[in-house]
Amino acid sequence: MEAAEAVETIQREMTSFARRARASAGRLHPELSLVSYTLLGHLEESDGCRATDLAAHYALDKSTVSRQVAALERAGLIARRQDPDDHRVQVLHLTDAGQRILAQVTESRRTAFHERLAGWAPGDLERFARYLVRYNAGPGHAPDAD
Repeated sequence: MEAAEAVETIQREMTSFARRARASAGRLHPELSLVSYTLLGHLEESDGCRATDLAAHYALDKSTVSRQVAALERAGLIARRQDPDDHRVQVLHLTDAGQRILAQVTESRRTAFHERLAGWAPGDLERFARYLVRYNAGPGHAPDAD
């Protein structure tokens, strides 16, 4: 396979992967889109942050993040708290319900990945993992982003 053909195959397969991920998100939890799941995960990892930080981190439009945040607040999955260092700033945090749902969805996703990758040789899994890390750390992305 030539390099140009390989890049086309990668693009096609990554698009397929993204479509499958979006479709499966709704099956894992009906109220939790893939974007919502990603935002909840980031809030957990960062122990809370501002909505503008979420938008910047994921290169999303502020209005998109605002709609997602509003929906997550209505669902009782996140709450705003005043920043102790700057009372003008509102920091988003997971609620107990948000932590429970995130844990449930994360476990369901982990199970789905294990099932999909069952039968892969350990060396193939290790290479695939390294390639994904390398891809995601490419130009314009921090090595630990997303």
